[in-house]
Amino acid sequence: MSSVQEKPLPPRVQVLVAGGGPVGLSAAMELGRRGVDCLIVEPRRTVSRARPRCKTLNVRTMEHLRRWGLADRLRARAPLHTSWSQDVVFCTSLSGRELSRFTGVLGLVPEGDRFPEIGQQAPQYVLEEVLREAFDELGTGRLVLGSRVVAVRQNDDSVSVTVEDGSGNSSVVTADYVIGSDGPRSVVREQIGSRYLGGEALRPNFGMVFESTELSDHVRHGPAVQYWIVNPSAPALVGPLDRNGTWWGIAFGVDREAGEREARRIIDGVAGRPVRATVLSTDPWTARMQIVDRMSHGRVFLAGDAAHLNPPFGGHGLNTGIGDAVDLGWKLAAVLAGWGGSALLDSYESERRPVQERVIREATDNMRVLSTELLADNLDEAGPAGDEARRVAGARIQETKTAEFHSLDLVLGLHIAGSPVVAPGAGGQESAVRAGARLPHVFLDDGRSLYDLLGDGLTLLVLGHGTSEKTIAEAAHSRGVPLTVVDLDGTRHDYADLVGARLLLIRPDQVIGWLGDEAPEDSLAVIDRLRGLPPHSAVPDPS
Repeated sequence: MSSVQEKPLPPRVQVLVAGGGPVGLSAAMELGRRGVDCLIVEPRRTVSRARPRCKTLNVRTMEHLRRWGLADRLRARAPLHTSWSQDVVFCTSLSGRELSRFTGVLGLVPEGDRFPEIGQQAPQYVLEEVLREAFDELGTGRLVLGSRVVAVRQNDDSVSVTVEDGSGNSSVVTADYVIGSDGPRSVVREQIGSRYLGGEALRPNFGMVFESTELSDHVRHGPAVQYWIVNPSAPALVGPLDRNGTWWGIAFGVDREAGEREARRIIDGVAGRPVRATVLSTDPWTARMQIVDRMSHGRVFLAGDAAHLNPPFGGHGLNTGIGDAVDLGWKLAAVLAGWGGSALLDSYESERRPVQERVIREATDNMRVLSTELLADNLDEAGPAGDEARRVAGARIQETKTAEFHSLDLVLGLHIAGSPVVAPGAGGQESAVRAGARLPHVFLDDGRSLYDLLGDGLTLLVLGHGTSEKTIAEAAHSRGVPLTVVDLDGTRHDYADLVGARLLLIRPDQVIGWLGDEAPEDSLAVIDRLRGLPPHSAVPDPS
């Protein structure tokens, strides 16, 4: 890969990204696709397969990957095809009794027009490898491996970043903007004086990856993406990483010392019988429910785990970080291209913080009932006592865990209320579609996804002809705002009825910026608001 060759760092770039994990790479994809010169600084020389913490890529993340042209590439690399399973099973052990089951989980099943891409189960390293390759192919930036950001200083015009390589040699790079996606121990966060607020769970957990080629032979419950193990010897959560005998697991309430000592016993408890297994890696952790007091300072921004942490239950953490990267990426690109204003960057925190806070709340709720809370007598017993114990446990599982596995309303339904870069609009009386919400998806009559027609700047979606759409297009042109016009008049009349408006302005992140049946009284003011500038401002200087 040309982007990772050893060569001197550039003295100046438009955007420097500290941390080249999935969040930093996603931000670089948003920027690089729009021609922004981007430098990613990442300490790891190779993608780590030892601790694949993320396994769930939700529907919204897959929509972004589709927009980048990477959804099919990622699915081809994923060890588990979506057709293999869409189930989560609760059981006393893999060879024991089933307590309850959820089907069609985590967006792994199509729902008509609701979204163009279903979710995907894939280890984090697969996503990172795909994003590294794709960023290199863009040719608009550079990924520097084996180096880390150690200091950040800024003034009104730029940011000076000190980068240290693996030999301890330092270089200074000047950037117009910096994105800190360097994780929970973020140097960038410390350098701008931001700090986490919130708490931690009291109970430890012991993560591990292990190999057991025989384990799948003992599974009585069929394929599943997750198996929740409910027994006193090994209350745990496990799942396959591939179909070749590699598994991930979390033992609840087990600290580092006990986990290292008893890992093999825990695996036997999960299996419900002795099995041959090799522990490949361990990862003790404690859940954190934290968010920073501020996500930006001047020209420096925080994204992903550097800005917020949540329990992993529901699979929201990485996906929320990628949402941060998309929001920040297109806004920085707009400012650097000259058509976006300062309010666009100010809106990053005001739009993302409510999302992050809700995700933390939902994930914390999901953590209230784990395998340890479901333990009960007689769960593995035959006869009436066992039947009744399993009935009670199954009812409680369905009552307390449904929201964790069927969370599309959270994933797709978040609404940006009161954003300074969303213009209030007037939808139809019967429509629930509002400015600030994700544009409802639809497959067109020819099978194409509506999302595939949207542009990298603003998009004017025309669902019924008139004359006022020309006013909006002229306003965008006069402000130097890139505008794609998508004319759907005469197609999918049910979609026009759903939206309840004839005209919509769509942002690059597929969020509705404005909607109405006629052009607004002051189209220039609406365009100015969406681009983050006071009404009737001149086109900003891109420098």
